[in-house]
Amino acid sequence: MPDRKKIKDIKNLAKILSAQRKGNKTIVHSDGIFDILHIGHIRHLEQAKGLGDILIVTITPDRFVNRGPGRPVFTETLRAEAIASLNCVDYVAINSSPTIEDTLRILKPNIFVQGSEYKNPAPEAANEIANQIKALQDIGATIAFTEDIAFSSTSLINRYLSNLPDEMHEYLTLFRQRYDQKEIEQLIDQFEDMNVLVIGDTILDEYQYCEAIGKSSKDPVLALKYQSHDLFAGGVLAVANHVANFVKNVHLVTVLGEKDDYEAFIRSQLQSNINPYFIKQDNAATIIKRRFIEGYSLNKLFEIYVMDDSGLTPEKDKQLCKYLKDHVSEYDLVIAADFGHGAISLEAVHALADSAPFLAINTQANAGNRGFHTVSRYPRADYVCIAEHEIRLEKRTLNGDLRPMMKDISKRLDSTRMVVTRGRKGALVWNNRGEFVEIPSFAHNIVDRVGAGDAFFAVTSLAAAKGVPDEILGFIGNVVGSLAVEIVGNKKSIDKTSTKKYIASLMR
Repeated sequence: MPDRKKIKDIKNLAKILSAQRKGNKTIVHSDGIFDILHIGHIRHLEQAKGLGDILIVTITPDRFVNRGPGRPVFTETLRAEAIASLNCVDYVAINSSPTIEDTLRILKPNIFVQGSEYKNPAPEAANEIANQIKALQDIGATIAFTEDIAFSSTSLINRYLSNLPDEMHEYLTLFRQRYDQKEIEQLIDQFEDMNVLVIGDTILDEYQYCEAIGKSSKDPVLALKYQSHDLFAGGVLAVANHVANFVKNVHLVTVLGEKDDYEAFIRSQLQSNINPYFIKQDNAATIIKRRFIEGYSLNKLFEIYVMDDSGLTPEKDKQLCKYLKDHVSEYDLVIAADFGHGAISLEAVHALADSAPFLAINTQANAGNRGFHTVSRYPRADYVCIAEHEIRLEKRTLNGDLRPMMKDISKRLDSTRMVVTRGRKGALVWNNRGEFVEIPSFAHNIVDRVGAGDAFFAVTSLAAAKGVPDEILGFIGNVVGSLAVEIVGNKKSIDKTSTKKYIASLMR
């Protein structure tokens, strides 16, 4: 069989395997990224073939490879062709799901084969294996493990095929000498038992995907043809979802509109361990930021805010502030994701500053608050995380060294830690001992920057509250931010497993 004819889509492969099963053929299935085909892969697949009659191999698609900057090195098509060139492999397919369970249920192999490193997996991989075993039980299949030398594609790529910029490569070489992968993972695991409250503005991000079809014949405007649309839970909802993937319980306080509240949708988008407390703003709709996007390139054309930013009535704001005063002191960490759209009034700001044992704040500057919303509205914050353009807005300067600005703001807010995110330039971290550390950006495949700062803020707030060392805090934040820019909008939240995998790829 010519190599490329081995490559099938998942649905067609399922039909082929159905016919093979009728002939009492034993179907063996292996799955992986296979970014650089090496002797470990070949031996693994040869052993897998020896367990049955038909060997199928599924490939993780490019969009689901969370292995660090520049990965995958080879596209999913090239990786599939490489696997198809092996004589021991009968069929190859590219997965359509981020996890293998759905694919197992579609293909229904008799045996699913993993490498020897999965026999005694790390805790985060243990959950992955457990989910696979459950799917295999559902289809009446078994799992098997090959035995041979374990090689790491990531280590080989980092050592011989790295396409990282020299600056990043040099930084990671030094970082690996200062810190150990297990040390970082253990620090992340310590987040789990934290009791966290998240407060801020609910924003629904609507993406209208369009195709530009030309200029209107009557008016000088761009004409667009509708393709499809998505609705994402953004703003404080996204922050809460990120946090919920790292801790057991999250309490969410936010404002919805009284009309068009989208409450059912919002509840469906929240992680199961989030306990929400909603207050309704009278005669207002829940905020929607509607972005019109060129469907092929994902370039944003323009956006419309559906928003009433006048805030709660005095009576309802008083109710919210009383709730905060009664409950904020119960939490290890309070995260204020303040987008400046009215959810957190000045009275609520003071309630948070007066009562929160550890307060982390982000005051976002955006088109909706027109430059009136800066970090100085808070009298106190233990941890501050803002973007470079936001600190420059606060200090009313386009140029100049960030360090004295950070020192001044942190002193006024009595902060122990402050981070300024700088996009492609990475992050700058300050502590109250007067020390600074710079961490480069690890982002490589930038799909959409919306929500990346929220992900960075969410996870580094946990790190700050736990007293994680400055450089590791910034390192974790940049890892999370790099994962976030590979996702369209807030389509999915950043989880602990993906974060650890990305860190592992950088540390090898």
